[in-house]
Amino acid sequence: MSINRVSLYHLETLLWIDRLGTFSAAAERLNTTQPAVSARMRELEQRLGTTLFRRDGRMMSLTAAGRKLVRDCDPLLRDMQVALLGSGGFAEASGVVRIGAGEIAAASCLPAFVASLKADMPGVGLEIEIDLTANLIQQLLTGRTDIAFAAGPIAHPALKTSPIGAVELVWLASPAVASAFVDGEAMLPVWSLASHSPIHGRMREAIAASRIAQKSLNLCNNARTMIDIAKAGGGIGIFPQPMVRGEVASGALVPIEAMPALAPVEFQVAMRVADTEPVLTQIFERAAKLNLAEAAV
Repeated sequence: MSINRVSLYHLETLLWIDRLGTFSAAAERLNTTQPAVSARMRELEQRLGTTLFRRDGRMMSLTAAGRKLVRDCDPLLRDMQVALLGSGGFAEASGVVRIGAGEIAAASCLPAFVASLKADMPGVGLEIEIDLTANLIQQLLTGRTDIAFAAGPIAHPALKTSPIGAVELVWLASPAVASAFVDGEAMLPVWSLASHSPIHGRMREAIAASRIAQKSLNLCNNARTMIDIAKAGGGIGIFPQPMVRGEVASGALVPIEAMPALAPVEFQVAMRVADTEPVLTQIFERAAKLNLAEAAV
């Protein structure tokens, strides 16, 4: 056993393979290639003189020795990171954190949160991706994202979550379209986010409780594009209040009266349970203190 030739990057790579499940996911998280990850694991096995992975065709799993090494090394590496951060503080933290967010979160709490985060952790690089909730959760589970701001509820044993408040939804249209609707036009186009968006469910329920014709419904996977369509007189929409404050204030969009009430959309911040890195934990804890209702004011 050549333990003196075992480096921290060998052990860190092993832990990420265990957390994310595949060599390719670990390679993406560590900003390297799958062949490089495979080479590291071959080196680790050779230097420890033991087999860490059981290979069955294209499938691979940890052996008993591999699982024991993960259990023993995970707290040691976490304690080392805490010690280093304790010396220099989070202002000295480095690395890359990938944040996923829906459009609604991106338009409300995310800008101020990111600005505050960068002020306190200038050495941490942030990669932000805006997407629909279903995609965000999948990216989080596969390790492509570290932390996600998504519409809830989110229930998965591999994820831990914290509620960060709710966003109100409003019926809006251009002044001309709103006037036509009030005058009795029920065949006006209605716009909703795609079927796997929580707003789509609210839209379906509201249409069922209104005089709007079901066949009037149109789908779009981008809320900002829907807002622009409504401003251009292209129909009625249900919109998240934080995203349309400017349009309502300017009169480009106006509320439609006497429409069914809309339940607000609850939001949560989520991360993987297996992620115990101090920087990620600190960012998650900061995010958990957010309040969308305050951010939307």
